[in-house]
Amino acid sequence: MRILFPAAPGYGLLLPVIPLAWAARAAGHEVLLATTAYVTKAAAESGLPTVDVFPTRDVGADLLLGSKGQAPQTEEPGDGLPPGYWSLAGAMRPFDLFTLAMTEGTIEVGRDFGADLVVYPSDHAAGMLAAAALGVPALEVGNRVSWSMRDDGVKASGAQNHRTGVIPDNSPIIAGLRERLGIGDRRPDLIARIDPRPPSLGGLATDAPDPAGGAEWWPMRYIPYNGGALVPDWALRRPQRPRICLTLGTVIPLMSDGSKLSQLMQALGELDAEVVLADHSTDFSALGALPENVRLAGYLPLSAFLDTCSLIVHHGGSGTTAAALHHGVPQLILPEGADNPLVAQRVVDCKAGLSLPFADIELTAVRELVRRLLGEPAYAQAARAVSEEMATQPSPASVIDRLVRQLALR
Repeated sequence: MRILFPAAPGYGLLLPVIPLAWAARAAGHEVLLATTAYVTKAAAESGLPTVDVFPTRDVGADLLLGSKGQAPQTEEPGDGLPPGYWSLAGAMRPFDLFTLAMTEGTIEVGRDFGADLVVYPSDHAAGMLAAAALGVPALEVGNRVSWSMRDDGVKASGAQNHRTGVIPDNSPIIAGLRERLGIGDRRPDLIARIDPRPPSLGGLATDAPDPAGGAEWWPMRYIPYNGGALVPDWALRRPQRPRICLTLGTVIPLMSDGSKLSQLMQALGELDAEVVLADHSTDFSALGALPENVRLAGYLPLSAFLDTCSLIVHHGGSGTTAAALHHGVPQLILPEGADNPLVAQRVVDCKAGLSLPFADIELTAVRELVRRLLGEPAYAQAARAVSEEMATQPSPASVIDRLVRQLALR
């Protein structure tokens, strides 16, 4: 079977589907990742064949232009951009932009590939439209631990959910693409939908019907994938004093002046702990010398050393949160935008961590929360309980096996 895996251009949007794609590849199926912009490199480095469905521009870079007020006002004749591209970039509407830019290319790639099945994330409307246009069976996969399409209010009619990025079916972007590309009112032929969350974070213990009467929901274990790297010796050894992982992800360092990161390093630098700073985007020359107990790891996959950590301090990215839950590590989450506050609330509710809004970062508050997380065993116990719960859920490999059996019954 030939399986197309479309995904939006973001590490947190693409990387969660890699384990499922590899499960399909290991089962003997031909797979193709369909994405664009800067994540094409990470996709190809996963060892899976990858295609850029919108090579005309780097949509991630163009969104950064929009955030700085530097995006052009209109498209130019012959520039290969769909009408409305720059207005969406300027308005910082990433998921609308991804849908507008990527849908046509994803459909073309699916046809050229001869896809027998499309596996697309819930937040990727271009993948949904491609599945409908190609007329082949599809599997919809959640890629967040903060929310699922099963949750009330995620797909409200008439307006985009700005915390989740989900675009409603009746949005002008989707309606325009349906008309222009000849998709009409066709919907994907869904075999099932996947919720990758553990039950303690709102996920499933067993199959569940769809609240809206659509395809049923299956549970699946979240397997963190952060890329590969040459792992340094220290990452394999648990230190004598607590090890704290500090990361603000890949987006915040590009869009901030580093002042909050500097405050975090100062707060953690005065603790009797080893701090591993996972950051390859910040210009540290402007922040002065690192505290003596801070180790700059650059880009190092979190799963390479999280199981040696006593705590992780981070921005609330869904993939970062899920990796920490997988390894049973307590978390201090500093949410700012998108679905980060939803992520933080999930972790606080299951008692596996604490939260402090990004805007409220200051030395005393951070130190107090870190000391609580390191000093009160209940947080580590709760984190381990979630990890054990996740381990009981069906693996991506078992989901692929089940998918093949379902297709054979059609």
